[in-house]
Amino acid sequence: MQSQSQNQPSTFEPETTGSLRRPHPETFKVIGPGENYSTISAHLSDVVLKRPIYKNWMLGLFISGLGAMLMTYSIGYLLAKGVGVWGINIPVAWGFDIINFVWWIGIGHAGTFISAVLLLVQQDWRTSINRFAEAMTLFAVACAGLFPALHTGRPWLDYWLLPYPNTMGLWPQFRSPLEWDVFAVSTYASTSLLFWYVGLIPDLATLRDRATSRPLKIVYGMAALGWTGAAMHWQRYHAAYLILAGLATPLVLSVHSIVGLDFAASIIPGWHSTIFPPYFVAGAIFSGFAMVLTLGIPMRKWYRLEQYITLRHIDNCAKLMIVTGSIVTYGYALESFFAWYSADEFEIFMDQSRRWSGPYWWSWNLLILCNCIVPLLLWFPKVRVNGPVLWVIAGIVNVGMWFERFVIIVPSLHRDFLPSSWGMFWPTFWDWSLFIGTLGFFMFLFLMFLRTLPVISIFEMRELVHLEEHKDAAKDAHANEAGHPPAPTTP
Repeated sequence: MQSQSQNQPSTFEPETTGSLRRPHPETFKVIGPGENYSTISAHLSDVVLKRPIYKNWMLGLFISGLGAMLMTYSIGYLLAKGVGVWGINIPVAWGFDIINFVWWIGIGHAGTFISAVLLLVQQDWRTSINRFAEAMTLFAVACAGLFPALHTGRPWLDYWLLPYPNTMGLWPQFRSPLEWDVFAVSTYASTSLLFWYVGLIPDLATLRDRATSRPLKIVYGMAALGWTGAAMHWQRYHAAYLILAGLATPLVLSVHSIVGLDFAASIIPGWHSTIFPPYFVAGAIFSGFAMVLTLGIPMRKWYRLEQYITLRHIDNCAKLMIVTGSIVTYGYALESFFAWYSADEFEIFMDQSRRWSGPYWWSWNLLILCNCIVPLLLWFPKVRVNGPVLWVIAGIVNVGMWFERFVIIVPSLHRDFLPSSWGMFWPTFWDWSLFIGTLGFFMFLFLMFLRTLPVISIFEMRELVHLEEHKDAAKDAHANEAGHPPAPTTP
């Protein structure tokens, strides 16, 4: 590991302002210079155990808590009055509930992709961002699951969707797309939760050992399941973690493919397309990485985590957004091509109505602006490492991906095969309140997570230090054998 430069600040220098350390110079390495096992354990665990509660965090918790209360009130009003309080109607029977369901499910995909897929392909840069991305996945799935459950109109009977041996001998309708969602989302949520918790166990033991109060020791000790760090514990842990990664990887493709098939299996013009499953998966990862940057960029600044979430992580996330954003743009073009090539008059009419001549033409143009034109800025390397600019772009992409779901659902339904059944959809106050409420609920859970659990995996960062030292030692040995001076270790 390279030594710290003399003119750089100390790696763990207390400040008079109350924070635990000064910000470090930006670097493109996967971990900043000067970090070792003790500094990593101290910094990342002290964020939870010793860092004072700041006013900004309290303000954010208060505002997001208001959002969570708004969500609770909206759900209560909905249960009392029925789904008629929403703006859905005939022909637009799927409104904000399905739009928000698909949007939230998509956001969760980046967490699973980072945790499982990048682990299996041995990408060491995933280490600093996988923990909070996994938490983001869980919170997004919690928000997503609300909408199809409420959309049934009688959520107290949703257990009818579960296949169980009942006294009437009845089984769910397995050909229903709603049934596919039950299996896809429940499998995704349970696997993601198990994967996240197993990954937390060594860090929970670290918090248990470093906690100074007895109640915290008891709580973290019970959550750590008796972890002692013995060789057998590590052996079992790595085996279980790899198995869960192998199980979670297909979910990246399967969950949103099922959501895409919900639409593609119908005969509605604009939905009946084979491009939907792969196009949905790419869009999900696109929006998921946008949310990772939306959360990660301010978090690394406020909690002084620049040594762990470096410019390389931000740059790589932006590059993945370029790839997935290009696939999404390709999908938009293919939709028009398929409509033209099919020579189906209803498909051609829907394609033209959705994009140019229909009453919702503005939503299509907004999504093109947000998802196709603005992300072109990511091709510039300076933009990819500019935190504030990248944060704005990520926010625009999140908005654009919401409009993508709006364009898929509402314009496709408002023009049926018969002009006599045409109609418009206008969201009501309760549509907006439930959506805004889930945003507050999501942020409330995330802020609570920041204060109670390590946002970055402590033990994986320690392993990363070992790997970096091994790489540097191998590089120096190779240089000595070749008779060359050691390679420079600057970032």
